[in-house]
Amino acid sequence: MAKILLVEDHEEIWDFLSRRLKRRGYDVILAHDGEAGVQQARAGRPDVILLDMNLPILDGWSAARALKSSGDTRGIPIIALTAHAMLGDRDKAIQAGCDDYHPKPIDFSKLLTQIGAALGGAEPQV
Repeated sequence: MAKILLVEDHEEIWDFLSRRLKRRGYDVILAHDGEAGVQQARAGRPDVILLDMNLPILDGWSAARALKSSGDTRGIPIIALTAHAMLGDRDKAIQAGCDDYHPKPIDFSKLLTQIGAALGGAEPQV
């Protein structure tokens, strides 16, 4: 079962996403700020990280840079989840170390496709 780390501080979003991802067969672990997200990534070794960019304590851009600069987490794909959907925001997320970008509001079908691509096309085992 693929493990997804969801780093999100808005309860409605993490509740919605974690429930739907679990129903799709993913193991979901949660962190509610960027610092906890970096710690969870190092301890839990997820297969994919869904990372909100506007987080307390450590923002998503800084968390992505920290994860990609560390040998033990460098290879984990990161999908940025952000309400920042202006021109240049996708590039900013990619430059920070994110592998993909998903603007909010979340299109769950599209996000599932992005997760599948990050996993190398693997479908979750249900």
